[in-house]
Amino acid sequence: MEINEVIILNDRGFIQVDGPDAKDFLQNIVTNDLDKVADDLTIFSSILTPQGKYLFDFFILKFKNSYILECEKNIAEEIKKILTFYKLRSKVQLIDQSEKYMCAVISLEKFKQLNNSNLSEGKTINYENDLIYIDPRNQKLGAKIIVKKENVNLKIKKLNLNVIDKKKYYMESFMLGIPQINLNKLNSKIFGIENNLDKLNAIDFKKGCYIGQENTSRIKLRNKLRRRILPIQSISGKIIDNEIIKYKDIEVGKVMIDEPYSFALVKIIDPDLKEFSDIELLCGSSKIKILKPEWI
Repeated sequence: MEINEVIILNDRGFIQVDGPDAKDFLQNIVTNDLDKVADDLTIFSSILTPQGKYLFDFFILKFKNSYILECEKNIAEEIKKILTFYKLRSKVQLIDQSEKYMCAVISLEKFKQLNNSNLSEGKTINYENDLIYIDPRNQKLGAKIIVKKENVNLKIKKLNLNVIDKKKYYMESFMLGIPQINLNKLNSKIFGIENNLDKLNAIDFKKGCYIGQENTSRIKLRNKLRRRILPIQSISGKIIDNEIIKYKDIEVGKVMIDEPYSFALVKIIDPDLKEFSDIELLCGSSKIKILKPEWI
């Protein structure tokens, strides 16, 4: 992104978690450590099944005396439902704020212009009562502004920003190997750590118990991770959900998200990913290649 560009993400939702038990409630459920969350730091985290399978991911921001979970808008209600399921007698309120707030993405350079402090992942500032944070997954995704919907245009004008197509943002995310759209297709089908949550700063392996911790820690500590979610690109034909990817007649992957940005669950060992990444592979009746992100 250029310094004066902004991308409006109208497909993001917001759930406010309020009440005296809010911190302890979330701490016992999510994969990251709530002790990190502060006025100047935002984290990325997730909810897993008791078996460690991936359910949802989101950002957690400190919001006055409560927390805001920023997530994919079309699954906000589902996240609220599962949090309600775990609520029991906890003194918390769960409020869907998706119609009140909106998310916009600015460049890291623009963030630096607004606040010439450290540019670490998750760094958060309060700029004229709006929260702005550097993406804690990867700095290359820039920074996000959380602003009330009625103030969006005013904020854009005040910061001298030009709105560009959000496809640019999602393509950058795709090339970095970070899926953000249609994540419901991964729900309960893969382990959280297979969705690269360890590489995206979403799991704290030193915190106390959380839902799905046992299997997640076992996979990590015993080096049992065999597959990861990786971006795939069509060479010919159409990419279809659940199609098998083959290399030398060996099954090396399965399509999990077909569009608009395609991702597959791919073997990283036996055979080694280096053998077959970025070369032509069969995927059903189509041909694809696996794009290997620089972090793997």
